[in-house]
Amino acid sequence: MQKSACCNHHSLPEDYVPKHHRTVDEEYDHFLISPEQLSLDKVCGLVRTDAAGAISTFEGTTRDTFNGKRVVRLEYEAYEAMAKKEWHKIVGEAREKYHILGTAMHHRVGEVSVGQTSVIIAVSSAHRADAINAVHFLIDSLKARLPIWKKELLDDGSDTWKENEHVDMAVHDLAQA
Repeated sequence: MQKSACCNHHSLPEDYVPKHHRTVDEEYDHFLISPEQLSLDKVCGLVRTDAAGAISTFEGTTRDTFNGKRVVRLEYEAYEAMAKKEWHKIVGEAREKYHILGTAMHHRVGEVSVGQTSVIIAVSSAHRADAINAVHFLIDSLKARLPIWKKELLDDGSDTWKENEHVDMAVHDLAQA
């Protein structure tokens, strides 16, 4: 018996690999960039399976202030074909690190008002730690690597394009130790 990637408390048979664990497959790994409002229930439904004991999510929303200034709205642009290709690479990396069953990432483009959802990520797995850690890895990777750009529009009439964030991905390697 081997120990689960999620922790040292769950024993798995030596040959345990979920049917679609290591390979990105659009039947189990969902990607959407859309100008339409996003639905957490819909995204969770895409990763729900009877084999899952956990579904973990991240929902990013537009906040009303940034650095002490009032935010009116965000505007997103994306290079969708490149984003999808890079997202599949990221999901492949997550599948190497964690025992996950399904993934979904939906991201808005266009105007996103204060309080609205900009991005949702959901991951299903047999155990909660894999789902939680995979979501953390996926949102950090998205912020660092996907060609999705955000412009913040402020109530003083100014606006600022935000670059992709520098993310210390070493924290995700520590989680595996």
